[in-house]
Amino acid sequence: MARVELAPEVAEDFERILDHLIRHEASAIPGRIHGLIQALDILQEHPLIGRPARNDKRELVIGRGARGYVALYRYLPEVDTVFVLAIKGQREAGYGSGVQE
Repeated sequence: MARVELAPEVAEDFERILDHLIRHEASAIPGRIHGLIQALDILQEHPLIGRPARNDKRELVIGRGARGYVALYRYLPEVDTVFVLAIKGQREAGYGSGVQE
């Protein structure tokens, strides 16, 4: 079972997502954030499930539409660890914090 680690910048991504949900008066905000975090757990058992992205990275699509997100990550099999680098809404353009896709 792979270990999943979140980059420090992912905290900023969660803050941005939370601010967006509050600003738009979304329903069930705690449950939505919990579901997003819980969705990353699949990477423990299936670290290669995400679609290929540039520079040996992958993207895990979580949900869809207004409730959809994309997690950018890199799996290093030699240490059996998934590093989640960024999370964005599916409708956002690019990843925040200068993360190179």
